[in-house]
Amino acid sequence: MAKQEKIMVVDDEPSIRKYLQTLLEVDGFQVETQASGKEALARIGEGERPFLIILDVLMPEMDGLETLRQLMHMDRTLNVIMLSCSNEVTTVVEAIRLGALDYLTKPFEKPELDAALLKCRQKQQLRTENETLREHCETVTEDISFLASSPQMLKIRQQVLQIAPVDVPVFISGESGVGKEVIARMIHLRSLRRQQAFVKVNCAALPGELLESELFGYEQGAFTGAVRAKPGKFELANKGTIFLDEIAEMSTQLQAKLLHVLQDGQYSRLGARSVVNVDVRVLAATNVNVKDAMRTGRFREDLYYRLNVLSIHIPPLRERASEIPILFRHFLLKYSEKYQKFAPEPSRHLLDAAARYSWPGNLRELENFVKRYVILEDDEGSLRELIEMTSQQRVAPREEAPVAKEQSLKALVRGLKDEAEMEAIAEALDKTNWCRKDAARMLGISYKALLYKMRQFNLDSGRSSRSAAAKAAKQAAEKASAQEETPSVPAVRAR
Repeated sequence: MAKQEKIMVVDDEPSIRKYLQTLLEVDGFQVETQASGKEALARIGEGERPFLIILDVLMPEMDGLETLRQLMHMDRTLNVIMLSCSNEVTTVVEAIRLGALDYLTKPFEKPELDAALLKCRQKQQLRTENETLREHCETVTEDISFLASSPQMLKIRQQVLQIAPVDVPVFISGESGVGKEVIARMIHLRSLRRQQAFVKVNCAALPGELLESELFGYEQGAFTGAVRAKPGKFELANKGTIFLDEIAEMSTQLQAKLLHVLQDGQYSRLGARSVVNVDVRVLAATNVNVKDAMRTGRFREDLYYRLNVLSIHIPPLRERASEIPILFRHFLLKYSEKYQKFAPEPSRHLLDAAARYSWPGNLRELENFVKRYVILEDDEGSLRELIEMTSQQRVAPREEAPVAKEQSLKALVRGLKDEAEMEAIAEALDKTNWCRKDAARMLGISYKALLYKMRQFNLDSGRSSRSAAAKAAKQAAEKASAQEETPSVPAVRAR
């Protein structure tokens, strides 16, 4: 027999405790009641961890908000629903800020309690899934995690474990936002220098002169404004690790000085006569094509070969789409806890759309998208946003396709617009199982406008396949090329 989930009811009114106990026991829960906040705190202090705590706000001696504050201090993972005869905004906001999962106003209906219980169960499930994910990932710090499930990233993880203890430079390449800094920090924390400093320098953030003083420091009076001596990043990283991010943005003159530092382990501050000796492990990263940069003289070959003792290339997110749902849920839990909000479980349609989108901004873009999802709590709106971004990506490459000279620019633009609209409509119909009202709502247009567009793109004859959709798009583009004007209807926003 499955173990019953326990719920603790904390209320000073015996009638409320009895009423809730009866309601919950009918649903199969094991119910424990407490008459005051102090009694509840004592039970939690003894190690009791119920599935849910239902806590009244207005109680003598210690009110519900103070009880909640102390409960959260004892264990932030506790699920608490607040009860009150009042729904004052300030009280509700304070309860949610302190960590309450939900807030019910007396008297409440059974469906309201059921909805709050469902939210609690979903939050617990999300936390459990995230703990399972953590068992398959390498935690670097409490803020930075290396999540790996695709063959490419599992291979990189193994590379990092092999490279980290070997005290040589490492060159990390990959598009912007793929997680190069995460890899660099992981190498440092797995290295023999992990007890020493990890210093990051963004070489693209400063012009050459300022970057040189930032890296190597300066003496008092070395230049106007140098009122006191300042150590450089290399000195601060002595015995530790320095991470030179976007190193290809560094000027070639500064690259030459850096090369000598790597060779000799010594340099001079700006305006100094003495030499500074340093023992630093250098990790470098770039998002540019290094071979092209060397070919054009933008990046010194000798510096590259000095840095590239060991190398790691991180593939973009679009090449490891299988990890997108895992990363989505990881960021979902991270920002739900950070913003003290309970984001709804993402729908299958949303996760599928996320896996299809190519994420040109990689992890950084995905993380920001999930932040918005947590804050807005709008699954349908997030899905529309993804569909629109995906449609825009599909249109962009076609601009490079050869265009007949006699085809006007106006006709070309109309054809691309029609194709994007058709793709968005077909996708919305597929996702809503061809419920046209739901599809129109998802697309943000009227039902009548949707029917017109379906007839225009030959989508009103049934559930078209993708090949039929592609054919319809081609026909629409050819028709647009031949016509000078089309009837004015509300435009579908490309999804």
